[in-house]
Amino acid sequence: MRKFILITVLSALPIFTISQEKIDYQTTKGHKGESPFNQMYDLLPTPNQYRTASGAPGPAYYQQQADYEMNLILDAEKDILNGEEIITYTNNSPDVLEYLWVQLDQNTRKKDAPIHNVNQVSTPKNPVDANYFAQTFMKEKFDGGYKIHFVKDANDKDLIHYINETMMRVIPPKPLQPKEKFTFKIKWSYNIPNYFEVGDRNGFEPNEKGKVYAMAQFYPRMCVYNDVEGWQNMPYWQRSEYALPFGNFKVNITVPSDHVMNATGKFANAQEILTKEQFQRYQKARTSFDNPVMIITEEETNKRMNEGSGGKTKTWKYEAENVRDFAFASSRTYMWDAMAVKIGEFTPMAESVYPKEGGNLWKEYSTKAVAHTLKWYSHFTFDYPYPKAVSASVQRQGMEYPMIAFNGGRAKADGTHDENQMYGLVSLIIHEVGHNFFPMIVNSDERQWTWMDESLNSYIQNITELEWSKDFPSRRYKAEQIVNYMQLPQDQMMPIMTQGDLYKQFGDEGYSKSAVGLAILRNTIVGKENFDYAFKTYAQRWMFKHPTPADFFRTLDDASGNDLDWFIRGWFYTTEVVDLGVRNVSQLYPKEVETKDGNRIEFTTKSNSKDIYNSSVLKEFLAQQTTNEFTKSPKYFYEVEFEKVGGMVMPLLVTFNFEDGSSQEIRYQAEVWRFAPESLKKMYGFDKVLKSIEVDKKLETADVNLKNNVWKKN
Repeated sequence: MRKFILITVLSALPIFTISQEKIDYQTTKGHKGESPFNQMYDLLPTPNQYRTASGAPGPAYYQQQADYEMNLILDAEKDILNGEEIITYTNNSPDVLEYLWVQLDQNTRKKDAPIHNVNQVSTPKNPVDANYFAQTFMKEKFDGGYKIHFVKDANDKDLIHYINETMMRVIPPKPLQPKEKFTFKIKWSYNIPNYFEVGDRNGFEPNEKGKVYAMAQFYPRMCVYNDVEGWQNMPYWQRSEYALPFGNFKVNITVPSDHVMNATGKFANAQEILTKEQFQRYQKARTSFDNPVMIITEEETNKRMNEGSGGKTKTWKYEAENVRDFAFASSRTYMWDAMAVKIGEFTPMAESVYPKEGGNLWKEYSTKAVAHTLKWYSHFTFDYPYPKAVSASVQRQGMEYPMIAFNGGRAKADGTHDENQMYGLVSLIIHEVGHNFFPMIVNSDERQWTWMDESLNSYIQNITELEWSKDFPSRRYKAEQIVNYMQLPQDQMMPIMTQGDLYKQFGDEGYSKSAVGLAILRNTIVGKENFDYAFKTYAQRWMFKHPTPADFFRTLDDASGNDLDWFIRGWFYTTEVVDLGVRNVSQLYPKEVETKDGNRIEFTTKSNSKDIYNSSVLKEFLAQQTTNEFTKSPKYFYEVEFEKVGGMVMPLLVTFNFEDGSSQEIRYQAEVWRFAPESLKKMYGFDKVLKSIEVDKKLETADVNLKNNVWKKN
């Protein structure tokens, strides 16, 4: 007789059909089909000849170029920076450009700048210190902003230009044709602010022994023009950062003769500026791979400070190729050390400049942290292509530019430091120097997409920190580290795919959530080896180019062979949260029943005295189970109902604990929720008695509610 098997508790297929006879039918509204597993055609731009469906640059991809020659004078008596620059702009686009847009970031420091009103605070609810109160409500605003002395063409003829707050429109004598170059000149100056008082990322740090100048966003800079935005001339409100084209720089910087400085680019006149002994040390550092070499010592710095400049100056010269920006740090208090780093075919220099206040903290860790960053970022992305990377000590700062980063953190007053200070400095240096990769080389639009540089960089930063020390206290890597943010009320959150100035929780939305999300993809969803390959593919495809979010998302899918639209849609485009749990557990008992079609197995929730575990019908049923939800010889059967309370889909990670102390883990991919948007029932067969069930035992999915994650047998 043919045997039939029936499971009445869980049915995979319908066991009956409905005849096509007329029935009463009441019209109801349809559904919108808004499944979290929908493909992202509604959110991503249509692929085209500039950017392909695979996430790679297309055959018609182009980008503009802006080359600069600058002569700068730092007046340390009056705190004024004077500059004259020549910009050569190359139109590589297929478009005719009637005008050019130039960024004037320093105009946020004008007394009448709109940012003062836009950023005005309400009455403080909490007590504030006297200094904050005075700076905010009583002190006269700093008199900053550019004084534009002229804008001329290469023939010294005045150009029509219009300043719109932090942007300047320049009109060439005739429209700029494709493949044409246009050269023009700008002479400018501005008052350098005390960055403690204005709360900005550039300016000077007051110091009775000598100011430290952190000079960035200091010159009129070309905006990006591309196939996505046209001109990216969004106003600068100080939070969202920069969109800049690549170019070549030749910069001469005149500073007081007792200053030591470092900057973007190769030090073009080192032999002229340094003493014979210092230049020899500089050359020695190029072959020192184990420890930094002091190029300018503390003793030499003390002597230089005691002697002063006597009104004399020195001009330091730098040259940089294929960079998007230029910055420098200068101070009479600086000493300087450096070492070499071997990375593939390149041997860049890791360098640090810092005052005595840096103490042994900077001497022991700064340059080694720079070298460590270059080594491991290169491992996860591409070989670092620039000739150097510099960590410049600028108190209470943390800011990045090509080849140079401004980093806060000083030793204690007696020159010593503790472990927390060490971790803090190393972490900051890894992050800021790491920005050389994102966005200085993988050049995303920071003005629009804060997360594309900050979170991608934070993600690699955390992996690099763990290569420094396995117990490094990284802050944006574990899934559980984003839970406090995701537990906020919905009206206090914004999706990651929000323009950076509009974030409500800037640190979490611009940095942490997507950094943690990438770690979840790597560790839980895609797998480390596969995800690392996809991430490296993105980095190498878009180095020295301008990627968009779609290019990143499509590359992850394409290179990893995973359909990650469900994750990207939920994690990046919504504020949905993860809340998975166990709703109900029932023990089941098999029962053999006779029907007119033959013997069947029925699972019920009631125990029966008849032992059918040797039943041929049951054995045939068990032989057909090919999933890991059944052991080879199960004696105990359970139906478990899991719930998805939150709107965000995630893999279902289940740990079964048995009365004998053993455990079994089953990891379901997120697609297990495709046909079960809110609850999911699964049947299990074990050879042991089940004691408890835990969902996401290792806290891998950023579950916001752990109360429903555990079921225990009564």
